Amino acid sequence: MSKRDFYEILGVSRTADDAEIKKAYRKLAIKHHPDKNQGDKAAEEKFKEAAEAYETLSNAEKRQRYNQYGHAGAAGGRGGHGGMDMDDIFSQFSDVFGGGRSGFGGGQQRQRVNKGTNLRIKLKLNLSEIATGIEKKIKVNKFVSCTPCSGMGAANGKGFSTCNTCKGQGQVTRLVNTMLGQMQTTQTCPSCGGDGKMITDKCKSCAGEGIVRGEEQISIQVPAGVADGMQLNVSGKGNAAARGGVNGDLIVLIEEEVHQILKRDGNNLIYEHYISFADAVLGSNIEVPTVDGKASVKLDAGVQSGKILRLRGKGLPEVQSYNKGDLLVNINIWTPQELNKEEKAMMEKLRTSENFKPQPTGKEKGFFERMKEMFNH
Repeated sequence: MSKRDFYEILGVSRTADDAEIKKAYRKLAIKHHPDKNQGDKAAEEKFKEAAEAYETLSNAEKRQRYNQYGHAGAAGGRGGHGGMDMDDIFSQFSDVFGGGRSGFGGGQQRQRVNKGTNLRIKLKLNLSEIATGIEKKIKVNKFVSCTPCSGMGAANGKGFSTCNTCKGQGQVTRLVNTMLGQMQTTQTCPSCGGDGKMITDKCKSCAGEGIVRGEEQISIQVPAGVADGMQLNVSGKGNAAARGGVNGDLIVLIEEEVHQILKRDGNNLIYEHYISFADAVLGSNIEVPTVDGKASVKLDAGVQSGKILRLRGKGLPEVQSYNKGDLLVNINIWTPQELNKEEKAMMEKLRTSENFKPQPTGKEKGFFERMKEMFNH
């Protein structure tokens, strides 16, 4: 493994951004590419050296470790250049230049790996399920691997022949003359679709596709605190890939059911509680609903309409966190619309009492201030 400084190898400063690092690597990769410098071991070594430097500095996490610990922080799990073999380096090279593998001559090609398509489903959750998190088991209609041919598309899994167009490589190449010499580009073989082989005896169950319509029961772990519109990714539980390969993913879109009483605001919950005029004057003990039961709250005598009570930790948890929101109880005083004669006479008497006349302190908050306070906490 090279002991030279990665920034020195690429000829960039330690503050260089991603674009500068990529540009420097492109320049060195073209200059020292083995296909352009066949038989030149020094050029091949510089090509590998540049690839190792780029592989580290183009990755934010690896670059941070390298800046802090040097080469020890960037060491790979295999020998050679940071654990990279020539296939890794050529794959990285093609990623930078776009398309398939690009080179200046021949070289071993990489066969395409089939990948199944992703599936998207909606999952409805109520507030109680969101508060605690839940495991949901659902049946999903999807493409599954064909059992008779083991997903390979050929009868008994043996009816194959090597593709004559790409000679089993899965890719075809062409050479283009450029100012830098002959540039080689690769494309997926049009005959075999990148498989490198042709099916000579198709499986009758799947007509050679390797996949059939089926159903699978899938377990979905929903963390506590998810919100409407969030997406969960269940890796490998999407559609199976045609003729072998990697399954797609299952994308789960969360739909939150509206609660009849509680209103959600982020991780906080809001509850509108109505009390009688008498309870407001004399004070009382009330019960308010929570996602997991009820809570008892004491109201002081003389409580005003619009008072917001905060029950800390009675809201919803943050996703993958120990923090929880609060339950905000907005107090509303209910005014009766009909009174009997006795009640009306009593209220007329109270109307003239000094204690029942409004006595603003100048510190009362208006409607919009109360709403702002409620929704911002």
